[in-house]
Amino acid sequence: MHAFIDETHLPDDVTVTALRELAERLARSAGELVRTGRPDRVEVASTKSTATDVVTRMDADSEALLRREIAAARPDDAVLGEEEGSTGGTSGITWVVDPIDGTVNYLYGVASYAVSVAAVVGPPDPARWTVLAGAVHSVVDGRTWTAGAGAGATLDGVALQVSEPAELAQCLVGTGFGYDAGRRGAQARVLVEVLPRVRDIRRLGSAAIDLCLVASGELDLYYERGLNPWDMAAGALVAQEAGARVTGLHGRAAGHDMTVAGGSSRVAELVELLEGTGADTDD
Repeated sequence: MHAFIDETHLPDDVTVTALRELAERLARSAGELVRTGRPDRVEVASTKSTATDVVTRMDADSEALLRREIAAARPDDAVLGEEEGSTGGTSGITWVVDPIDGTVNYLYGVASYAVSVAAVVGPPDPARWTVLAGAVHSVVDGRTWTAGAGAGATLDGVALQVSEPAELAQCLVGTGFGYDAGRRGAQARVLVEVLPRVRDIRRLGSAAIDLCLVASGELDLYYERGLNPWDMAAGALVAQEAGARVTGLHGRAAGHDMTVAGGSSRVAELVELLEGTGADTDD
């Protein structure tokens, strides 16, 4: 289902189309920096939640570029970025950016990392915001997914539609794991219950790309606990605008506790299975 956005309630100088075009330009621009600026040996600049949750110099450089270009194009908008946090604005629009989604893949040279850019209104919280536009640029292969609220989703300009396999057992399912050892243990226990009931599991290392692969039919379903706003803002919109259902468990919105995406019938089955395993807890 496409979201309906009443553009009469947007600022006078804003359209979903313009925001979508800007999101794509920003994601491609930062993606070019990440692609051409990657050294032969990438060094870890710092860590965040755990020793395995790494930050590289390019994470900071990519976010700095995004912030400069947003300030030049729309100086009154707020920005929420993974590395530098939140900066305020007065327009009511917040840009939610992930300068490299899949930093560990970038560190090792594994070909699944992306730049994710989305424009939202409302609090920068997946349970309360409305995402207006988004773009995810896959750095290594150069593919770009975009979406506008109520305007559909595309991959390099080609319209997308999610797949709907006949049964859960035929679904290729993407997922991801957290950095905390306790959470990883809980996620492994959930995986033991999910894996025998689906075609197979893929763990690619970039939530933004995973959500977009649901939109383009390269994954049938996706679930993950622990996503941050910048991990999912653009990708969730791409999936939704391609016809996917994106939800949490127990009737809650998609977010940090759990995000599940895919065709509506199979999502319902996967949600039931995940609820039965306590997948939104770390016990």
